[in-house]
Amino acid sequence: MQVTGEVAKGLDSPWGVAPLPGGDLLVASRDKGTISRVRSDTGQVTEIGRVPGVAPGREGGLLGLALSPHFASDRLVYAYFTTESDNRIARMRYDEQRPPGQQLGAPDTVLRGIPKGLLHNGGRIAFGPDGMLYAGTGETGNTALAQDRKSLGGKILRMTPDGQPVHGNPEPDSVVYSWGHRNVQGLAWDADKRLWASEFGQHRWDELNLIEPGGNYGWPEVEGKGGTAGFRDPVAVWKTDEASPSGIAWAEGSIWMASLKGERLWRIPLKGAVPAAEPEAFLTGKYGRLRTVVALGGDRLLLVTSETDGRGSPQAGDDRILSLTVR
Repeated sequence: MQVTGEVAKGLDSPWGVAPLPGGDLLVASRDKGTISRVRSDTGQVTEIGRVPGVAPGREGGLLGLALSPHFASDRLVYAYFTTESDNRIARMRYDEQRPPGQQLGAPDTVLRGIPKGLLHNGGRIAFGPDGMLYAGTGETGNTALAQDRKSLGGKILRMTPDGQPVHGNPEPDSVVYSWGHRNVQGLAWDADKRLWASEFGQHRWDELNLIEPGGNYGWPEVEGKGGTAGFRDPVAVWKTDEASPSGIAWAEGSIWMASLKGERLWRIPLKGAVPAAEPEAFLTGKYGRLRTVVALGGDRLLLVTSETDGRGSPQAGDDRILSLTVR
């Protein structure tokens, strides 16, 4: 793994990142509630608009971003964000012909009613290989929500681009795809279209999970590998001070996992659905807290730092987006 460059710097609480056709990036500021465009060639950062209704606070605010699978024609940007009453997913049209700062259309809410809290808001969204929209949510510190099948908290959700339940979900009238999660902030698919998710533990074990529809991942009954009937064990675990994982990406046969408290990038080599070797850590302590990893295809990744999120020790130039090559 090699850091090959600095794509951007001076970012405020960056969280979600969505690569645009052509190589530029859209980046969400959690605490400012704005989306900016970063030029991949110069690093220039230009605010394209503010998402109305965002109510930042502690771990809440403007979180995940994703582009519509039909972005070339519909120009829709999806965002997961915290409001005064809930977490929700909305989509906005991105019109580059309008003046900077005014390029986002009015939000069209796709899904509302995801529980919110000062902690554990989840927030990662991504379109899967099936063209459906997936979201990782948190249980807001109310652990009972994770096992409550009627709650959207502590879940991985799967829905149509319009926010409707999908054929093949565990329950035909529900967007809930898996449950028993504490706080899911990383979603990625491998080359065989398996879904992986990273999850914060409480005091003992952070997790990387292989997600199956209808799977119960154990929280709050189990943290880490419990071997308990009815619950799915994680594929890999870490002590919480070595990880506190946020975003993940798949590249070159491995899952790459950003760690906040652990301040390192983990590589988990895979052989099918199981680890091929022990996880390996890179960049330990070098760039501080790490929030988001984005796969650009082949051996290229982007890595987003998170020193300005209120829990870091920001230095001049923070926060940054770094370009990596991996193997």
